[in-house]
Amino acid sequence: MVWVGMILTALVAIEHFYILMLEMFMWNTPRARKVFGTNEAFAESTKSLAANQGLYNGFLAAGLLWGLIHPDASFGHQIQLFFLSCVIVAAVYGSFSAKRSIFFTQGLPAVLAMSAVLFLQ
Repeated sequence: MVWVGMILTALVAIEHFYILMLEMFMWNTPRARKVFGTNEAFAESTKSLAANQGLYNGFLAAGLLWGLIHPDASFGHQIQLFFLSCVIVAAVYGSFSAKRSIFFTQGLPAVLAMSAVLFLQ
């Protein structure tokens, strides 16, 4: 059952890599504006802030992947738990400060992955 936690953690990492792509490289595109509910003027004026946010999402994705591929499985497990915790905290904060749906789109997958990593190992 260990693979369930690994798959869910990988999906959270992929989601955050996708967010990195949207925020760092596609912020001004219609696709990103639709995902984040922004307009062209707002996107243009906030593109450097979005790129910074994207970089942080990239760090989360990299940390999760690091946990998945670490040669010491028990240390990799701890790394996964740390970065999943970071995702959950960021999602909770984002749901209060920006948009409630952030918890469901980012936090809930991380909660499921963390539960699997904790209880199915």
